[in-house]
Amino acid sequence: MGVADRPPVGAWGHTYRQEWSASDLAAVTIERARRFGWDFVKFQPRASCFAEAFGSVYHPAGHRLRAPILIKPAVPDLESWSSVQLVDRKALDDQVESIGTVARELGRDVPVIQTVFSPITVGGYLVGKSQARVVRELRKHPEIVGPALDRVAAALVDFSRRSLEAGAAGIFYAISGYAGRKVMPEEVYRDVVLPYDLAVLEALPGSAWFNVLHLCGSNLNFGLARDLPAQVVSWSVHNQGNPSLAEGQKVAGRAVMGGLSQRETLVYGPPPRIAAEARAAVKETAGRGLLLAPGCSVPPRVREVNLEAMASAIAA
Repeated sequence: MGVADRPPVGAWGHTYRQEWSASDLAAVTIERARRFGWDFVKFQPRASCFAEAFGSVYHPAGHRLRAPILIKPAVPDLESWSSVQLVDRKALDDQVESIGTVARELGRDVPVIQTVFSPITVGGYLVGKSQARVVRELRKHPEIVGPALDRVAAALVDFSRRSLEAGAAGIFYAISGYAGRKVMPEEVYRDVVLPYDLAVLEALPGSAWFNVLHLCGSNLNFGLARDLPAQVVSWSVHNQGNPSLAEGQKVAGRAVMGGLSQRETLVYGPPPRIAAEARAAVKETAGRGLLLAPGCSVPPRVREVNLEAMASAIAA
């Protein structure tokens, strides 16, 4: 296999209205991938689907710029952890169906990866997205919270495997909200949370050839990237306290994904600034082991001309 003439390019962001329908989400994902010329697709299900699967109730906001609205959390108190179980399989089935359609339509030349939240991230959604409460209760009451996260992890493994069977090339494993030093020191994360990550990632079949570890947030415990198995590591180099692409590549010892500012450059542009940021990312990594992308989900208010500028910015 030869060396690519340029880094692969891709971006992702929520399409809130379409995310409530498997067919609509597939259609908009396919259309955007073709229009913007993505080399790979990071599938973007609605973030609440994982919590819905375990009993949280969300309603559509009814606006293209607004995320689903939490109506009732599955875990309103400590005791509720004991009853956490998969109760709405359809919330996940829809994502499997949708990614299968996308993978078939785009073909093998455009790999598609399924988004999978980490167990601790799902736990945060189950209580209403409270970082402090989830961490506190897991550390103080592991005998109550731990078994619930084990059940979540098992469901995520099943979801990942079914997504692969549907045509996904791998998963985008997102540790969203819990990978930062201000949430917990790295040694605490390794002791309390890391086993749940490994329960998911180490259970992936060998057919998953394109797995991405996404460390979301600022001031990251980036050392985690050394020990969590994945082919690629994704993070925002523009968030405070995070390593550069070259630094992250050295620590992780594998390919990196990112380089573009998802909340500034890609939102406000203009295209020449996007091109400059893209070229800087390529120069920093010598164009090797780089997948050019935003550091995280691009806000839905992004201008399409800015997304169009991504692929052309480093065209050979």
